[in-house]
Amino acid sequence: MDPIYVTGHRNPDTDSIVAAMAYAALRNALGDREYEAACLGRVSDETQIVLNRFGFQPPKQIHNMYTQVRDLDFDTPPVLSAAVTVGRAWKELQGQKNISALPVANEDGTLYGMLSRENVASYNMDLVSSAYLEDVPLFNVLSVLEGEILNKAGECTDSISGEITIALPMSHENLLFDREDSIVLCGHQPDMIRRALEMNVRCLVLCQAELSEDLRNLPTKTCIIFTPFDAYRAARLIFQSTPIGRICRTRDLICFHMEDRVDDVKEQVLKHRDPCYPILDEHDKVVGVLTRYHLLRPRRKRVVLVDHNEASQSVPGLAEAEILAIIDHHRLADVQTNHPVYFRNEPVGSTNTIIAAMFQERGLLPSANMAGMMAAAILSDTVMFKSPTCTDRDVWTAERMARLAKVSLEDLGKEIFSASVEKKTAEEILFTDYKEFHIAGHSLAVSQITCMDSPNLLERKDEFLKLMHAAAKKKGLDTMILMLTDVLLEGTQIIYLGDDDTIRQAFHVSPKDNTAFLTKVMSRKKQVIPMLSALWG
Repeated sequence: MDPIYVTGHRNPDTDSIVAAMAYAALRNALGDREYEAACLGRVSDETQIVLNRFGFQPPKQIHNMYTQVRDLDFDTPPVLSAAVTVGRAWKELQGQKNISALPVANEDGTLYGMLSRENVASYNMDLVSSAYLEDVPLFNVLSVLEGEILNKAGECTDSISGEITIALPMSHENLLFDREDSIVLCGHQPDMIRRALEMNVRCLVLCQAELSEDLRNLPTKTCIIFTPFDAYRAARLIFQSTPIGRICRTRDLICFHMEDRVDDVKEQVLKHRDPCYPILDEHDKVVGVLTRYHLLRPRRKRVVLVDHNEASQSVPGLAEAEILAIIDHHRLADVQTNHPVYFRNEPVGSTNTIIAAMFQERGLLPSANMAGMMAAAILSDTVMFKSPTCTDRDVWTAERMARLAKVSLEDLGKEIFSASVEKKTAEEILFTDYKEFHIAGHSLAVSQITCMDSPNLLERKDEFLKLMHAAAKKKGLDTMILMLTDVLLEGTQIIYLGDDDTIRQAFHVSPKDNTAFLTKVMSRKKQVIPMLSALWG
């Protein structure tokens, strides 16, 4: 069963990471074992402190939800070596009724070619006129003929070549084989056997016949093989000893990788007429074959969104995925689904407050360590209960989770927010918790970092502005704001890029040199975005 990924928003904060882990733990505890927490970006230092404190590893990082080749129910037929005989390959083709071609691989598993029924048919038709076997390994011949070597010359032979001849009675000279470059098939015909050995033909195949002692001891360079088949059947089988590497298609092959998007694959398939296409893994080794049939109903990835419901903040390729549920505490945005889903959105300060309630509603308690992480996430998202988004439910829930984990909320909060950001690069600070918004025709980005030393960070203003100019130009943003939310000052120092009047009217402050201090502003969701939305109408 493919996993159901539970993921928060891009540039995830502690609430987003822990919410994904807590919801996955809840569903798995209820018996749905396929839920797996994931994240869409680097885990912040603050979040890593929380994970280390309670003994958890960061969730798996995923990069997109596009439907890929790996999501298709493609076929996995045998992958044959180029040295396999035509006879063996034909049996495999006959056993794979729904597959028109088999992949042929090199010794290291990489693609060599594709063998189709048409390749085998063309080879057989060419033999009708030529009847010539060229440099075929002796082991291959012994395999298809179920043969046995009868003389020393045969033991010294590695491969055979020659025109296939079935020995006939000597009444007509033109019916006799007369070339050393011959592979002679005969039955109990001592005269023919002697003639072949004296001529030193390449190979003599005895069909259901014994070799007398005097003929066995006759000096010769001829390889002698015994087969239990009659001459007619042996003549047909011996041509099937040719290695398939000589007859399979090796040029102009169209192949796909497991990571390729299905939409891109469809475009390629429409341009070509191949019956099937080989699929390769990340090491270019063959893992299966793909036909047009497999593209009719691709299996979509499944995902649960936590701590967001806006497409621009979610995983790339979300439109191609199947959204199963959304648990959030932000404004309603633009995520659309193809069918009704479980949606839970509550006006609280942390997504983990909602998930804790879901544990309670199902009569479950999170583990002590998980409860400790959930308490830390609530403290982080409510800025130690100082954010205007904080509710009584957040406080009660954090206290309950702290009791389960046997930790102090005060000590936990200090541990979280004591993580210094001074050693971080400007790029890390700007993009650790970065979100884009589209409001009334305006493109906006707001980054937020919580700290206890905003005056020191403000000294790096020019460094931040340089990065913000580059990002705004690249992404086509009208306004960009960096929030330095200071727990000790109980307010936010902003560094912004955009129109001064916008900042003045939205927050009722007097900005100066692309900066302003917003007293008692601690929340991007409840105090920054709503003010700009009201201004822009």
